Amino acid sequence: MTNTNNNNMTFKKLCQLFCCPPWPGSITAKLAFMPPPPSYDFRRIESTEDRYAMVLKDGAHWIHSQSDLQKLEGFFVRTRRGNKIACLYVKCTSKPRFIVLFSHGNAVDLGLCSGYYIWLGTNLKCDILSYDYSGYGISGGSPYESNLYLDIAAVWRTLKLRYNASPENIILYGYSIGTVPTIRLAAKERVAGVVIHSGLMSGLRVAFPHMTTTLCCDPFPSVERVRKIRSPTLVIHGTDDEIIDFSHGLGLHDRCPAAVEPLWVDGGGHNDLEFRTVFLERLKRFLSDEVDRSAAAPSGDDFRLIFCCKV
Repeated sequence: MTNTNNNNMTFKKLCQLFCCPPWPGSITAKLAFMPPPPSYDFRRIESTEDRYAMVLKDGAHWIHSQSDLQKLEGFFVRTRRGNKIACLYVKCTSKPRFIVLFSHGNAVDLGLCSGYYIWLGTNLKCDILSYDYSGYGISGGSPYESNLYLDIAAVWRTLKLRYNASPENIILYGYSIGTVPTIRLAAKERVAGVVIHSGLMSGLRVAFPHMTTTLCCDPFPSVERVRKIRSPTLVIHGTDDEIIDFSHGLGLHDRCPAAVEPLWVDGGGHNDLEFRTVFLERLKRFLSDEVDRSAAAPSGDDFRLIFCCKV
């Protein structure tokens, strides 16, 4: 989500958002999306048609070695609406236990997240596939809620076709606004596991944390969709989250029938949980215990898991 003080979202301002212009997609864009200037570009790799090297710009803050850039492979996919979406596959280990489809949060793009992906994937011994939403980075189109769902659907299809990924080797992880497409997909697909990191129950509940009813015009209604998830689900939230109130993490956890023991980071904010030791410890335990235990249980359904990114 945006780094906006909730106290500034008065009833008058909310009415203005809903009345001018009177289109839900425009409302959602004003409330939620803040794409930064692109921090990267793609350069076609010689003798290939659809593989690109990532070229980072000065603001990307790359902290790894130049050789680590070889771990990044870019490509494009098309959504059913025709938007051209930039994707990044991060090869972190020779024998990954899972492939992580990472849907990142607001105010970042693939270039800004690329170093984080290498750090996270290396520590979890997973490869990561991430993508920029429509209107973010060098992806085409505009950032709307409906495009958010089409974007992840296109990447989900490509993950299975391009990388021949087996459902039981895919993990779905959503961070902040990235939890919105993650939860929607997890509600439809039986997956190995789901991670909801600093997620929101709905758009209006971010502005009004004490709301208890989901209105028909409420964008990002994850609080209703999370009830349909059947896969092991880890909810992570900071108790002092300054952007998405801690009550959102509690609400999503309480309503998810497949929720495992959550991680409530005492004193944690919205963008600093990965700096806590308990963050990696809990993720590793989730993958090795709850996810593996679920995968070993007899079931007639497929398991599919995707991992998504940060605000």
